[in-house]
Amino acid sequence: MPRPIQATIHADALAHNLARLRGAVPDAKVWAVVKANAYGHGIERVFGALRAADGFALLDLAEAERVRALGWRGPILLLEGVFEPRDLELCSRLQLWHVVHCEQQIDWLAAHKTHAPHRVFLKMNSGMNRLGFPPHSLRTAWARLDALPQVDEISLATHFSDADGPRGIAHQVQAFTAATRDLPGERSLSNSAAVLRHAQGDTTVRADWVRPGIAVYGSAPDFPEHDIAHWGLRPTMTLASRVIGVQALQAGDTVGYGSSFTAEAPMRVGIVACGYADGYPRHCGTGTPVLVDGQRTRLVGRVSMDMVAVDLTPLPAAGFGSEAVLWGRAATGTVLPVDEVARAAGTVSYELLCALAPRVPVVVDGAD
Repeated sequence: MPRPIQATIHADALAHNLARLRGAVPDAKVWAVVKANAYGHGIERVFGALRAADGFALLDLAEAERVRALGWRGPILLLEGVFEPRDLELCSRLQLWHVVHCEQQIDWLAAHKTHAPHRVFLKMNSGMNRLGFPPHSLRTAWARLDALPQVDEISLATHFSDADGPRGIAHQVQAFTAATRDLPGERSLSNSAAVLRHAQGDTTVRADWVRPGIAVYGSAPDFPEHDIAHWGLRPTMTLASRVIGVQALQAGDTVGYGSSFTAEAPMRVGIVACGYADGYPRHCGTGTPVLVDGQRTRLVGRVSMDMVAVDLTPLPAAGFGSEAVLWGRAATGTVLPVDEVARAAGTVSYELLCALAPRVPVVVDGAD
């Protein structure tokens, strides 16, 4: 029989989260962000649950081709735009909208031969200092694009650096509003954190399009200040396995490589078929939460390539064959948010979801 580890994608949770985000900004259109293979969930697996979105936003052309192959005829946005001139040919053929964030991309458009003009999103660097035109040169870039026959409609976009934290977004909203004042075109500003924390009472922030990413996939964008229950989100991926061995320890016995955990009293340890080769973070240490038969317990010792050890001492009924949920939703309905596991690993949920290993079988439940 196959190894017992499995990832489950919850289509009902994906649809719920999308609806929750749309409900937060009911007068805005919603991009479902499916970059990084839908945050590790798989574009083909999430498409049915997310097709209620107004468009799909992603990074590369191969992913755009996959979305079109699934039958999507609505907008698709390339969030980083094109990476070389010939990419524009595929944008024309697939009718892709694309971000323009630098002069080189405008040069490529000016040299591009196309019968159908392109819809572009001119990106402004309002303070994050990754991609985009600085405020003082945005209008010049807009004028260049507006003069091109290769360009149809110009929308305007920026990205927030601190929507999830105490600094907030006011400084970036102010910069964007000042630089784009009186320019025509739709606007897109808000990521997941901005949608949930800032956009509901501010028409400028929610604008015409919002771009929720991580919240669609059942993670709180401002964890640990708020968790998914606070925002009314549901986990969309469960990584689960089973206990494949049980060890009885005495005081002084150690567990795993490096003997990093020492039992202080007699205890039972369950060995779970999951390790860093499955995408479970190696930096999770003793104390990381795990669900066994729907009850919370803890990891003990180091994460190995193929196995982790969990404390069964407080769970006398658990043993060989017990369900072990590394993150997500147990068969009992108990939830272990991926955010908590990510915090124990010193990282963010994005990394855990995107790092699911190819060797882990994936199934979809809750689909129509």
